[in-house]
Amino acid sequence: MAQVFFRCSTDRWIIPHRFEAQVENLIDAREQAAQVVRSLVATPALEDWRDWVLHACDDCDEEIFSLPFAAVMGRPH
Repeated sequence: MAQVFFRCSTDRWIIPHRFEAQVENLIDAREQAAQVVRSLVATPALEDWRDWVLHACDDCDEEIFSLPFAAVMGRPH
Protein backbone atom coordinates (compact mmCIF):
# COMPACT_ATOMS: atom_id res chain seq x y z
CA MET A 1 0.00 0.00 0.00
CA ALA A 2 1.27 3.46 -0.88
CA GLN A 3 0.28 6.99 0.00
CA VAL A 4 -0.57 9.31 -2.89
CA PHE A 5 -1.14 13.06 -2.67
CA PHE A 6 -3.43 14.96 -5.03
CA ARG A 7 -3.11 18.65 -5.88
CA CYS A 8 -5.37 20.58 -8.22
CA SER A 9 -4.35 23.55 -10.33
CA THR A 10 -4.73 25.54 -13.52
CA ASP A 11 -2.09 27.67 -15.18
CA ARG A 12 -3.24 30.53 -12.91
CA TRP A 13 -4.70 28.95 -9.76
CA ILE A 14 -3.85 26.29 -7.19
CA ILE A 15 -6.17 24.80 -4.58
CA PRO A 16 -4.00 25.14 -1.45
CA HIS A 17 -5.43 22.00 0.17
CA ARG A 18 -3.95 18.73 -1.00
CA PHE A 19 -5.87 15.49 -0.76
CA GLU A 20 -4.29 12.18 0.14
CA ALA A 21 -5.20 8.53 -0.21
CA GLN A 22 -3.82 5.10 0.55
CA VAL A 23 -3.77 3.07 -2.67
CA GLU A 24 -2.90 -0.47 -3.70
CA ASN A 25 -1.72 0.34 -7.24
CA LEU A 26 -1.91 2.87 -10.07
CA ILE A 27 -5.42 1.78 -11.06
CA ASP A 28 -6.60 2.45 -7.51
CA ALA A 29 -4.77 5.80 -7.52
CA ARG A 30 -6.49 6.77 -10.78
CA GLU A 31 -9.90 5.85 -9.36
CA GLN A 32 -9.21 7.88 -6.20
CA ALA A 33 -8.08 10.83 -8.34
CA ALA A 34 -11.29 10.68 -10.38
CA GLN A 35 -13.30 10.65 -7.15
CA VAL A 36 -11.52 13.81 -5.95
CA VAL A 37 -12.32 15.49 -9.26
CA ARG A 38 -15.99 14.43 -9.10
CA SER A 39 -16.31 15.71 -5.52
CA LEU A 40 -14.85 19.11 -6.41
CA VAL A 41 -17.03 19.46 -9.51
CA ALA A 42 -20.12 18.55 -7.48
CA THR A 43 -19.43 21.39 -5.03
CA PRO A 44 -21.73 24.35 -5.78
CA ALA A 45 -19.51 27.04 -7.31
CA LEU A 46 -19.27 29.32 -10.29
CA GLU A 47 -15.92 27.79 -11.23
CA ASP A 48 -15.49 26.32 -14.70
CA TRP A 49 -13.51 23.24 -13.80
CA ARG A 50 -12.62 22.20 -17.37
CA ASP A 51 -9.21 23.93 -17.28
CA TRP A 52 -8.20 22.31 -14.00
CA VAL A 53 -5.77 19.40 -13.67
CA LEU A 54 -5.27 17.02 -10.76
CA HIS A 55 -1.62 16.09 -10.11
CA ALA A 56 -0.95 12.82 -8.28
CA CYS A 57 2.36 12.79 -6.41
CA ASP A 58 4.22 10.35 -4.21
CA ASP A 59 5.54 11.09 -0.72
CA CYS A 60 8.70 12.65 -2.26
CA ASP A 61 6.49 15.10 -4.20
CA GLU A 62 7.35 13.44 -7.54
CA GLU A 63 4.45 13.51 -9.98
CA ILE A 64 3.10 10.05 -10.78
CA PHE A 65 0.44 11.15 -13.24
CA SER A 66 -1.89 14.04 -14.00
CA LEU A 67 -5.60 13.90 -14.70
CA PRO A 68 -7.37 16.74 -16.51
CA PHE A 69 -10.76 17.45 -14.95
CA ALA A 70 -12.25 17.50 -18.47
CA ALA A 71 -11.31 13.82 -18.88
CA VAL A 72 -13.51 12.95 -15.90
CA MET A 73 -16.29 15.46 -16.62
CA GLY A 74 -16.77 14.60 -20.27
CA ARG A 75 -17.97 16.97 -22.95
CA PRO A 76 -20.47 19.75 -22.26
CA HIS A 77 -24.01 19.20 -23.50
